[in-house]
Amino acid sequence: MADFEAYQEYQRIEDFEDSPPGEEDLLVHVPEGLRDSWHHIENLDIFFTRIYHFHQKNGFACMMLSEFFELIQLLFVVTFTTFLFNCVEYDILFGNRAVNHTGPSVNPLDRSKVTLPDAILPSHQCFERIQGSSWIISLLIMAAVFWIYRLIKVIFNILSYWEIRQFYIKALKIRMDELCNFTWQEVQDRLISLQREQQICIHKKELTELDIYHRILRFKNYTVAMVNKSVLPVRLHLPMLGEVVFLTQGLKYNFELILFWGPGSLFQNKWNLHPKYKRASNRLELAQQLSRVILLAGVANLLLCPLVLVWQVLYAFFSYAEVIKREPGSLGARRWSLYGRLYLRHFNELDHELQGRLGHGYKPAAKYMNSFASPLLAVLARNVAFFSGSVLAVLIALTVYDEDVLTVQHILTAITVLGVVITVTRSFIPDEHMVWCPEQLLQCVLAHIHYMPDHWKGNANKCETRDELAQLFQYKAVFILEELISPVITPFILIFLLRHKSLEIIDFFRNFTVEVVGVGDICSFAQMDIRRHGNPQWLSEGQTEASVYQQAENGKTELSLMHFTIKNPRWQPPQDSSVFISHLKEKVQQDAQSGPSTQLLLSEAPLCVSLFSNESDTSPNNPLASVFTHPWLKAPGLPSRDWRFLPQNTTASAAASVLASLSASQPSPASRTHSVNTLLPSNSRHSLSQHHGSTMYFSDRTVVDSMSASEATRLHNSALLMEYASAEMSLHAIYMHEVHQLNSLSQRAGVALSQIPVSLKESSCSPGQVASINPDNHSIPSNRRLGGWMEEKEEEEEEIIINRSASESGAVSEVP
Repeated sequence: MADFEAYQEYQRIEDFEDSPPGEEDLLVHVPEGLRDSWHHIENLDIFFTRIYHFHQKNGFACMMLSEFFELIQLLFVVTFTTFLFNCVEYDILFGNRAVNHTGPSVNPLDRSKVTLPDAILPSHQCFERIQGSSWIISLLIMAAVFWIYRLIKVIFNILSYWEIRQFYIKALKIRMDELCNFTWQEVQDRLISLQREQQICIHKKELTELDIYHRILRFKNYTVAMVNKSVLPVRLHLPMLGEVVFLTQGLKYNFELILFWGPGSLFQNKWNLHPKYKRASNRLELAQQLSRVILLAGVANLLLCPLVLVWQVLYAFFSYAEVIKREPGSLGARRWSLYGRLYLRHFNELDHELQGRLGHGYKPAAKYMNSFASPLLAVLARNVAFFSGSVLAVLIALTVYDEDVLTVQHILTAITVLGVVITVTRSFIPDEHMVWCPEQLLQCVLAHIHYMPDHWKGNANKCETRDELAQLFQYKAVFILEELISPVITPFILIFLLRHKSLEIIDFFRNFTVEVVGVGDICSFAQMDIRRHGNPQWLSEGQTEASVYQQAENGKTELSLMHFTIKNPRWQPPQDSSVFISHLKEKVQQDAQSGPSTQLLLSEAPLCVSLFSNESDTSPNNPLASVFTHPWLKAPGLPSRDWRFLPQNTTASAAASVLASLSASQPSPASRTHSVNTLLPSNSRHSLSQHHGSTMYFSDRTVVDSMSASEATRLHNSALLMEYASAEMSLHAIYMHEVHQLNSLSQRAGVALSQIPVSLKESSCSPGQVASINPDNHSIPSNRRLGGWMEEKEEEEEEIIINRSASESGAVSEVP
């Protein structure tokens, strides 16, 4: 992020709407119509968040049972750890000291078999040991205070969620035994309908899906935007290791504590930024104040570091020791990192939506990461596995012959360690049946995660790309290690890195905070406003007025808008957003006309592996796998009877073809439900239109044989629509990335061509054409539509390439 001087020119974005005078703090109210325990709601943010959590955690009984066992777990960890440290005689347990069961022993070597009661001290000796250790007493007191705090919080949650339970039953008309049968979209629709009847929010006549998302994700959207604009210091430059991404639960908790809800936070309540942070006149003073708050938080973390570190070690030991013993390979499994979940998250994307999307992308990402194998490590791993397996085989054979071998000291330990070594080494041995296709695998990953840096394109086979993806998709062992060292690293990040970002943070909240009637202050990026935050290279050229500082990175605004529109088909986007969506659909239809047909795409790739291999065969995403794994997309230069007719950007045209086949007949969002009804049998239209409407596109290949109004059919239809929405967004992500890549190349080519002499330009291009450069340095006439066919003569082909030796002088040579 640039320094203060770099963006002094930028002013705070104007508010979308102003709250009524004198009512800035009174945002929500439930009138007398709801005469029950929720008749007056002071904070709709917490109310909607509890409704969402209540649904996602499967109701009151499951939530309270989880809370109860969390208390029991905390009590168990503290009690059991104290017992192990003070009440066990380890010399007796390990057989280092004789136990006299009958009387004084003449020979110390005459020992009876040791039992567990022999190694456990009597209760009075145990209490004496505990009372004699002052540091143990201090730790127990702090643990008791924290446990009491958790108990009070659980009691408060019981009372709060009991009201939410009553709200579900009486207001939303959803019984608890039916809760698991309702999707969040259906619950949300009932909330919106309730607003029309009861006026839950007094400042707006009608609630929209975006209003509810804003309240649930108010602070989350700020965090996603700060990661997108590189405001938070999560990238560390370490000697010998280079750039390392470090973001843990503890560090994230401190960020949120400092910025959002702590005693020195920037928000005066849950929905309003403090007015002084909206004025530029005292930005330096506020930056110094925030710097002091960060310093205090860092010092507090430093003082609590030993206690938190001990807790982290104990919790990790009790959580993962048994799993590692049973499945050592689990440490080699991967998971989406906390940084990855923020980097890949759309604006206004709920937790279950993000989890489902990343869940779909897990297998392609794991296959891509596993496709990289070091030949040297593979040779070493094979030999280490051979030697370890030989020794382990002998030990197992001896124990089978005589089980007393297990009583020999450290034999069982050796068997366990050798098993772990063999499991770990096997993870470095590549699968002999694996096919090397990194570009296709990375394309499959992009279809689900929706975001990737531009320089990954065409470089999927490089280790640098794999290492950057590993920052988003890390080993579980790395995750555990980061959480263990987090109490040590977090204070230094707060004191030495976050403090220096104070002025930048103050400017970010002032420049990117807007006030919305009935919602309060939100991050302006969460409005997904193309005009204010669009990027011209992401299909929003001519529709955005945003400067470089105001643009979201990596097409976050455009992709988030498409994702939210697809997930919430009944939402009516603002005028600028509607224009962008219409423009995108028109471009898809235009490119589809000159691209390959969907039937041809599917028929040419019958053996491709489905992107959604973890889904059933009836999933609508399975046919769409051809778009991402088709051999055309990655090898357009291979000899074949039809390769010479293929376009330069086949991926975009292929995605456009399938999107066009999903296109509804009416482009307006209000008519999406009608579009779906025209594609389905008449007996299924009513059940589908009642609760979901449809997505922007719907496959004309889908045939629903029989649908009824029963509950099972309703659930099946709901799941089917969600699968189509997921497939549609995957296609949009692929298509928009391809168009973005072409736009970037065109811009770079335009800059290069501006330096070419006029005579050379005229000789290279026909009248009315401007040459642009494709990824293979071939000249492409710019009047050819994206994804269109470019015919080439069989006997005569001309290519214009950039001469690398003359690139410094700005000359371009034509090679016949």
